Amino acid sequence: MITLKDVSKVYSIGGEEVRALNHANLDIQEGEFVSIIGPSGSGKSTMMNIIGCLDLADEGTYILDGQSIQKYSEQELTRIRNHKIGFIFQNFNLIPKMTAEENVELPLIYQRVKTAERRIRVREAMERVELTNRMHHKPTELSGGQQQRVAIARALVTRPSLFLADEPTGNLDSRTSREIIGLFHELHEVGNTIILITHDNQIAEEADRMIHICDGKIREVER
Repeated sequence: MITLKDVSKVYSIGGEEVRALNHANLDIQEGEFVSIIGPSGSGKSTMMNIIGCLDLADEGTYILDGQSIQKYSEQELTRIRNHKIGFIFQNFNLIPKMTAEENVELPLIYQRVKTAERRIRVREAMERVELTNRMHHKPTELSGGQQQRVAIARALVTRPSLFLADEPTGNLDSRTSREIIGLFHELHEVGNTIILITHDNQIAEEADRMIHICDGKIREVER
């Protein structure tokens, strides 16, 4: 599903060259649950941005579903981001003025899904994360764990095949973190590919595979 071949990403900071990714090689098969672990500044988020088609590598090749990303047009990349990938972030990225239901519905509006279909799919997604009793609440009226469940429902609603989660438990207590990880296990069990980015070794160990990244270099962690 995902292949990185000799991928590098270089930033210029204060006149110095920083290699966020340094000739990285990685293969992820469809249906795998993979964690990418490393300290702050190690290149984790850069890798997520490249895998999620939010950024392009400076060197090397990224192959998604058998085709190099460089061959996709910007319109095709937008479609991939909107339909194939479900993004889940540490800070939830919910719109404060919208209810939970409206936040979950938003990606479907961008996809121009008809109203009746949107309502069905939003309801299904909220049921999946057990939040139907909070559908009409705004983010400020929800706990951190509930906000993250809304964010997961928003990712779910487009029915993606790949979930990219960037520090999804970073702002949550240990009990709520376990609940959120339980949701990822459920998504994995029904066939979704999950890439979980974290600095927490205990969270990373929940995945079937662990990839360690440091100073832009990656290696598989032996289990």
